[in-house]
Amino acid sequence: MTRTFLRPLVAVGVFLFVAVGAQAQTVSPQQAQQLLQSRPDMLNQLRQRIGGSGLSPDQIRARLRAQGYPDNLLDSYLQGEGRGALGASPDATGAGSGAGAMGGGAAGAGAGAGAAGLGGNAMTPGSDVSQALRELGIADSSDFDFPGDTNRTRRLRGDSLITPFDSTLDSRIPTDARGRDGRRMTPYEQYLYLRTDSIQRDSGLKVFGMDLFSQRNASQFDANLAGPVDQSYRLGPGDRLVLILTGDVEQAYTLDVTREGFVVIPQVGQINVANLTLAQLEDLLYVRLGRSYSGIRRGANASTRFSISVARLRTNQIFVVGEVSRPGSYRVSAAGTALTALYAAGGPTMNGSLRSIQIRRNGRTVSTIDLYDYLTRGDASRDARLLNGDIIFVPVHSGRVRVLGEVNRPGTYEVGASGSLAEIVRAAGGLLPTAARSRIQIERLTAARDRTSPGSDRAVLDVAAGDGDDIPALALVNGDVIRVLKVADRVRNRVTLKGNVFTPGIVGLSKGMRLSDALRKAGGLKPDTYLGQVNITRLGSDSTRTQLRAVLADTMGNVVNDPILQEEDEIRVFGRSEFRPLRFVAITGAVRRTGKYPFREGMTIRDLVLEAGGLEESALLTEAEIARMPNTRLGGNTASTMRVPLDSSYLFERGRDGRYSGPPGMPGAASGTPDVQLQAYDNLLILRQPDWELQRTVFVGGEVKFPGSYTLVRKTERLNDVIRRAGGLTTEAYADGVNFSRRRNRVGRIGVDLPAVLKDAREQDNIILFDGDSISIPRYDAVVRVDGAVNSPTALPFVRGRDMQYYIRAAGGGRLDADLPRTYVTQPNGRVDAVSRRFLLPDGQPTPRPGAVVTVPKRDRTERQDNLAARTQIAAIIGTFAAVLASLATIVIQTR
Repeated sequence: MTRTFLRPLVAVGVFLFVAVGAQAQTVSPQQAQQLLQSRPDMLNQLRQRIGGSGLSPDQIRARLRAQGYPDNLLDSYLQGEGRGALGASPDATGAGSGAGAMGGGAAGAGAGAGAAGLGGNAMTPGSDVSQALRELGIADSSDFDFPGDTNRTRRLRGDSLITPFDSTLDSRIPTDARGRDGRRMTPYEQYLYLRTDSIQRDSGLKVFGMDLFSQRNASQFDANLAGPVDQSYRLGPGDRLVLILTGDVEQAYTLDVTREGFVVIPQVGQINVANLTLAQLEDLLYVRLGRSYSGIRRGANASTRFSISVARLRTNQIFVVGEVSRPGSYRVSAAGTALTALYAAGGPTMNGSLRSIQIRRNGRTVSTIDLYDYLTRGDASRDARLLNGDIIFVPVHSGRVRVLGEVNRPGTYEVGASGSLAEIVRAAGGLLPTAARSRIQIERLTAARDRTSPGSDRAVLDVAAGDGDDIPALALVNGDVIRVLKVADRVRNRVTLKGNVFTPGIVGLSKGMRLSDALRKAGGLKPDTYLGQVNITRLGSDSTRTQLRAVLADTMGNVVNDPILQEEDEIRVFGRSEFRPLRFVAITGAVRRTGKYPFREGMTIRDLVLEAGGLEESALLTEAEIARMPNTRLGGNTASTMRVPLDSSYLFERGRDGRYSGPPGMPGAASGTPDVQLQAYDNLLILRQPDWELQRTVFVGGEVKFPGSYTLVRKTERLNDVIRRAGGLTTEAYADGVNFSRRRNRVGRIGVDLPAVLKDAREQDNIILFDGDSISIPRYDAVVRVDGAVNSPTALPFVRGRDMQYYIRAAGGGRLDADLPRTYVTQPNGRVDAVSRRFLLPDGQPTPRPGAVVTVPKRDRTERQDNLAARTQIAAIIGTFAAVLASLATIVIQTR
C-alpha cells in the first residue's frame, strides 16, 4: 500500500522528472512548489492522494528525508496538520494560518507564512514541470499551455522525435488538408488544426463527477438548519421542539428531547418521541393532549389547536471510510444525508467510486448510492437521511473508461453495474449532431491470455449507432477508450458560383441541373456581364481539375451551349469592368487638393475642379493648361498641351448676393466661357496669378521706438527700410548686437553689420527682407562670455582692444582636452570670427566686442588617432623609401 501510494504522491509533489534529450533531470523542491502554486487543481489531487494513502504523517516525513527532501515539505497537506498557505488563503496576499506552503526554514514556518496563496503572484512553471506532468500520466499534451514551455513547442513543430499526438489523430485530419505551402502538415500544424476541431475540445482525462467535491464552498451539501424539516424527519436525543397551543388555551412550550428519548410536557407528562417522525408525533399528541385539553380534537369544531415543530436539530456521529480524502468521524446534522457527510470528508479520492457508495447501519448495507443518477438526472432519491452511527463506505472504483470526440461531455467515466456503452454515452450527455453514428471506435486492452504475440496488447472495435438514442448495449471493460468520430467535413451535392452574379456562393445541385439553372439560383447575371465565356472547373475522380467553357446568349442567363453540371463544379462568371483599366485624370496647381481622380465619360474641367475642392485664391481665372496623351509618339513626344479658357464662375465660394468674398485681384463676374470636356489621363494645370502672394510680415522688436509685426509693402523692402518704419533705434539700443533670424528654409540667425547699414543704405548687409524674418535690437551689454573647454566658464567685463586670448586666460585658461587653435568668437551680431593663420607671422587673434561669446571646443580624440595613424604610415613609407635609396646606393658603389 505504501509503495503504491508513494508513486503518485511523489509524482505530483516531489519526484518530478524531465526528459531532455537522453538525460533525466531531477526537479527541485522549488519547481514542485511553483507547480502547486500555479495549479490549485493539482493541489487538491495531492491532498486527496495523501489522505487516501493510509500513511501516517511520520511515515511520509521519513520517506521524504530518505529521498533528500525536507521532511516538512508536505506538512501543510497532511490530515490534521493545519492549513498551509497554498490553497488555504482567504485573501489576495496568500497568508495562511499554519505551516508554510512548500519547504522548511523561514520560508515555510510560522503562522501565516505561506509562500504564495491563490491570490498571490506565483511563478509560471517551466517546460520541465509541464513535461513531467505529461510523462507521469497526470495530464496529456493538450491539458497544459504554459508560457515558456519551449520543449512543448519544439515537440509540436516536429523538432523532436517525441510525438505529442495519438496515433489515431492523423485519421481525423481530412486527406485534402495541407499546410500553407501545399505540403503535408507538420505535427505543429496538425496540432493547430485539431485544436479548432471538436475532437480536441477535451482530452478526456478529467474524471467525471470529481469536481463536485472540489468546490471551495464547504456548505454546498449542508442541510437546511434554518427552515422547517419535513414530516418524515425522525426525532432523537438532542432535538429541541416547540409546542404551541392556541384557542381556549394560549401557551407555548420548549421541549428538549432527553438522552433517553422523551420530552416532558407540563400537565401532560412524559412522552417518548425517539425514532418517531414528526407525522407520528403529531398523531400521538392528539391523543395525549386530548386527555388534558378537552378542546383538542381533529376537525373544524376543535376549540383548542396545537402545532409542533423542530426548533433545533441534533447532530449525528457519522463515520466516513474507504477511498475518501479525509476518512474519519464527522458530526453531521440530523437532517443531513450521505452527500452531506461525503462532502465533509472531502469526497472520494481518485481511486474512489462514485457509483457504489454504501450506507451501512447495524452491520448491513441499507442503501447504495449511484452519484451518476444525481449528476446526470438530478435524482437524489437514494440519498438517504443518516442516523447516528451510520457508516459511509466508498469502495475502489470498479473500472473506468475514457470518452472522447463528438459527445457533449468528454471525460473519464466509471463503469456502472450494467457497464454498457449506451449507459456511458448517456452519462456523457449523448452524441452531438456531428457524430459519425456509423462508427463508434472502442480501443480496448486485450485480455492477458490473448496477448500471444508482440504488439497485440491493444485492439480496436467498431460499433455502429442507430438513430436517436439507439446506442448498442455493448459491455465495456476497465481501460476502454471510446472515440466518437466526427462526420466527414466534405459537403456533397453542391456547385460554387463566383464572379459577376448577384448572390455568389454555394448552390445545391439537383439531378439534371444545367448552367442556366445555377445562374438563376444565384440571383441572375449582372448587367455588365461578359457574355463571351464562362469558365467551369470540374473535379475529377482522381482529384484533378479540368477546364470547361460555355458562352452566354444574353444577360438573362440563357446559355448557348448549356452544359449539365456535376458535383463540385466551380463556375466563374466575368464582368466587363474586370477588364477595364483604371483610368484617371490629374489636377495640379492652384487647387485645394491636387492629385489623381477617377475618370468618367463626359467629365469636364469644372467637374474636376469641384472634385479637387475648388480653386485657391492665387488661381489665374483667364486660362488653364491641359496636357494630353499624344496621338503619336514619334520624335519622342510624351504629351501635347493646350490652353483652355476659365472665368470667375469657377469661384464657387460666394456670399448671399452672389459676389466673391475672397482677396482682390480676381475678375468679379462670370464671362460664360464654355466648359471643356476632359479625356482619360489628362493632366490639368491651374495656373497661378503672376506675382500673387499674401502679405509678407516681419517682426521688429527690442530697442526700437515702435516694436511689432510689420507688413512689407514691396518685395524689395530692405533692413534699413523697416527699421526706419519702426521709428529707428532708442538711445539705449546696441545696434552691433542685433539678432537677425530667418525662418525661411530654416536659415536661422544671419550676422549683419547694422551700424553700417544704418549709416549707408548701400551697404551690402542691407539685405532684402522675407516673410517671417525677425529683427531684435538688444540693449548695450558690456560683457564677454567664455564657454567650452576652459577651466572656469564665466562672463567677463569687456575691455576695449583686448583679443580672444585675454579672455581665455581670464577664464582660467584651456583644459587639457581644449582645442585652442580652433577657438572662435561669436560676435554680438551673430557673425563668427576664427583665428587667422599667417605664414611666418603670428596668427591673427579675433577681438571680441561687447556681448560676444568666446567658445573653446574640445579636442577630437578620433581625429588625433587618425592623425597619429597617418603619421605612422608616412613614417613607414619614408623608412621604406630610405631603405630603397640605401640599397641603390650600395649597388652603385659596388658596380664602381
